[in-house]
Amino acid sequence: MLYTLAGGGTLCGVAALVLLIVSTATDFWMQYRYSGAMANQGLWRFCINHKCHAHTITVAFWDATRAFMLLSVLSCFAGVVLGLSAFVNGTKGKRVRTGGIALLLSGFLALLALAIYTGVTVNFFGKRFLDWRFSWSYIIGWVAIILSFSAGVFQLCAYQTNIAEQPPPNIQES
Repeated sequence: MLYTLAGGGTLCGVAALVLLIVSTATDFWMQYRYSGAMANQGLWRFCINHKCHAHTITVAFWDATRAFMLLSVLSCFAGVVLGLSAFVNGTKGKRVRTGGIALLLSGFLALLALAIYTGVTVNFFGKRFLDWRFSWSYIIGWVAIILSFSAGVFQLCAYQTNIAEQPPPNIQES
């Protein structure tokens, strides 16, 4: 049972890692109309008429969102590596548990990043642009959160199952 749950957790973790990287790196968190042309923006740059430019102003919510997304990617990577190493090494329990905690932390950090981005976008950009919407990079981030939390829960369930299946130590009476 350990390998089934840990394998499912690791598979969800790999999918979450890929989606977190794609979401963080791409420029389609939000789409809007700017001077009659379609524009889109990500965490690192904005594009108008397929010409992309780096964000020229430093805004705290972009920095916070970037930081939490990057920390989420690193935590997810650590959780996946620990999940994979449980299949190689004999000390499965502690690595599976630590990997599950890292994956839950990854989901929490990404949730924090997307909550910050959502709040500022709705309150600031939503009033500035009339014709706007969240785009696919943003949506992929939410899917990655669900996968990351699922992966962490699977890993922790695998750890609990492994603890429950271990026989009690053999105590010799003298």
